[in-house]
Amino acid sequence: MNIYVSNLSLSTNDDGLKGMFSSFGQVESAKVIMDRFTGKSRGFGFVEMPDVVEAGKAIAELHNGLVDGQALNVVEARPREEKPSRPNFRNDSSEYNKRHW
Repeated sequence: MNIYVSNLSLSTNDDGLKGMFSSFGQVESAKVIMDRFTGKSRGFGFVEMPDVVEAGKAIAELHNGLVDGQALNVVEARPREEKPSRPNFRNDSSEYNKRHW
C-alpha cells in the first residue's frame, strides 16, 4: 500500500520517515519529497508498505499523531493524476514556426 504523509517537520529525512513506519511492519520504501531548486523538504512524502493490514494500522496510529511538534496527516495515497500536456512555446520546434517561416 502506498501511503501519503504530510505536515512533516522540514528536518525529517527518508530514514526518519521510514523509522516512523517500521515499528508497524515492513517498509519497502520511504521518500521525503524535496524541492528541486532549494534542495529542502517540501513537508510531505510517501511510504510503501507491502502488507495492507500493517499499513492500515500505521495509518490509524500515526494520523494526527505528533512528531517533532507536527500533527501528521497520514492517508492512503491516491493514484497520480496525469497532467494535461502543455503547449511547446520554444522557437526551434513549435508548430507556429513550422507553418509561418
